[in-house]
Formats: sequence, structure tokens, C-alpha cells
Amino acid sequence: MSTQDNDIKMDSNTLYREEVFTDRKMGTVRVMTPVTDDGATDIERPVVYTGQTQIMTPMGTLPIAFEIEANSLSEAVAKFGEGAKQAIEQTMEEIKELRRQAASQIVIPEAGGGGFGGGVPGGGKIQL
Repeated sequence: MSTQDNDIKMDSNTLYREEVFTDRKMGTVRVMTPVTDDGATDIERPVVYTGQTQIMTPMGTLPIAFEIEANSLSEAVAKFGEGAKQAIEQTMEEIKELRRQAASQIVIPEAGGGGFGGGVPGGGKIQL
């Protein structure tokens, strides 16, 4: 949706009722039950289970959210640990990749930048 779009509406065909379960230690499991526009359970669509936990980083707390393939709350709770572990590993790999990309950026001074005796010939751009 663009910021120019004045027609802001919810899609009544994709409504879910959300329930949150927590052990108050490791995280939460969200149960997203599909409902019709009158609030009745929609048996035509699957229930969606998601997990959320947090990890501490030098920059503070980082929330980790992930989907859990399950057919019941008890199955989702049983699979929570493995799903969290995979989501944390994936997040850490993404952070490592972002750090690698940031470290490999080449900074080219502008003309007259003073870094090389009053500027780099050619306006500070790499020439071949």
C-alpha cells in the first residue's frame, strides 16, 4: 500500500484471532486461528503457530520471531526450542553477512580531500 492510498481497509477474508501462550522464561507461542468476518472459526484455513524469543546482544535485546510447523498447541510448544535455535542461527548469519558487507565497502575521497597531498587526480574517482 502506498502512502498516497486513502482507501485503508482490512481484508475481511483473511482475519485471524490471536492467542498468546508463554512460559514466562523462554518466550511465547502465538496461535493464529482463522476466523470469518463475524468472528466464527474458519475451518477452511489452517491455524498458524509462531514463536518469539529474545537474545541479548551488545546493542541490547534482539527479538527473534519464527513460524512453527505444527497441528496443535502442544506440538508447537514441543517444537519451540528447535525453531528458536534455527531462527537464532539464521539471524546470527545475517548479522555476520551485514558486518562483512559493511567492512568491505570502499570509501573513495572526493577531489581536494587532502588525504593524498591535496587531492586525488581525476576528482577522487578510480580510473582505469
